[in-house]
Amino acid sequence: MSSHLSADHPAAQPPGPGSVEALISQARRLRGDVDAVRRDSQGDGTDPHGRWQRALYDLALHQLSDLDAHLAQLRDGPAPAPRPGSLLSRVGSAEWNLLTDEAEWSGELFQILGRDPAALPLSLDEFPSLVLTEDRPKLTAMVTDCLVDGRPIDGEFRVVRPDGTVRTVHMMGEPVLDADGSTASMWAVLRDVSALRRSQRAVSETRDSFRHRPRAADTGQRPAAGPRKAVPPPWHGLLRFPDRGRPGLDLAAGYLPAEAGPSRISVWYDACPLTGDETLLSVGELPCAEGDPAQGPAMVIGALRGLATAGVRPAGLPDRLARSLRSTALPPVRGAVYCGYRPDSRTVTCAHADGPAPLLFRDGTGHAPAWQAETTLEAGDLLLVHSGGLVPAERRRLLALAPRLSKTSSARDVLRIVSEGTGRSLRREDACVLVARVTRK
Repeated sequence: MSSHLSADHPAAQPPGPGSVEALISQARRLRGDVDAVRRDSQGDGTDPHGRWQRALYDLALHQLSDLDAHLAQLRDGPAPAPRPGSLLSRVGSAEWNLLTDEAEWSGELFQILGRDPAALPLSLDEFPSLVLTEDRPKLTAMVTDCLVDGRPIDGEFRVVRPDGTVRTVHMMGEPVLDADGSTASMWAVLRDVSALRRSQRAVSETRDSFRHRPRAADTGQRPAAGPRKAVPPPWHGLLRFPDRGRPGLDLAAGYLPAEAGPSRISVWYDACPLTGDETLLSVGELPCAEGDPAQGPAMVIGALRGLATAGVRPAGLPDRLARSLRSTALPPVRGAVYCGYRPDSRTVTCAHADGPAPLLFRDGTGHAPAWQAETTLEAGDLLLVHSGGLVPAERRRLLALAPRLSKTSSARDVLRIVSEGTGRSLRREDACVLVARVTRK
């Protein structure tokens, strides 16, 4: 296949080695200066402002490191593998010939997409099979505009790698015309920007939490004695829980600190899309590790959201999550519960190999059912998913609260009653509770 560079599109001459070396030196000096300022101004990082500063410094340092790597690539030419941990990774390229239906991919593109370099590159018609279903219309529109109207491509979409991980890819390209002015092929450059987007979201979310007055859980302080209330967990400033609910569900969740002293575990809860309107509800525990107590749960939740986006079912999540976390410094999760809810059929599937089974409240009665492979719920049912920090005596108290819970009108009211009705003095570890109220729609 001929190169996309033609007589009508002469290649720009690269700068001389000296100028590139000078840019590399400037980038490295700037990174050193930023790192020095970060060390001088680093606080304890436990308050929202400190987390926002840390996230912004980390993002700047990552981008400067990648600028250094990309300039080195200009100087040294192609290399076989990207730098581990890079936010932008190396740039891959592709060209699709519309006349012969042939495709050419660079080695870097095979690595970005997680495909075997010995395999044949996918044609332009086959390429969308790698893209998440909801992102395919966006890719189709970009390619159509490029081939039909001659518009350059500049957009992002998510791809699913063979191992089930989801990556965000930024694609830029343009059509290549033949002598008659017809589109003969399309070329593009692609790069993995997943980690970059995560860093940018961390900056945005920690900035948002800084703009709000921090509460006791945000500062890592234990609430004062008094009526028991569920509060946001320490990681709440990094990853938000969908307080507005999900299709067919009214949701509320809270963090219940233990009586006193530092807890040996961190707890997490989340609700996120699984497939279509389906929702994944999850809770669990993570043994405490050194460093920021918010970081571990946030990484676990991020990994779960990625697996859910890739369509991994609740039964497969324990094994897939364990494999995803093996490459990190985090300890294995424990006491985890995963529930997938379909609003169209009001059915729920639960996986809780080492976690407590969810409680079900219906018509003023509480149940601790033996969950089947798939269970049908009714409008008005309350599903209470909790971590192992609630001891059996507290579970019995919750079941006894069924008459009161049946009179509530929202999941938030249920959470308030549950948090006030549990016995804090019985609890030796932190706990979390997630309430899902089945709505009529």
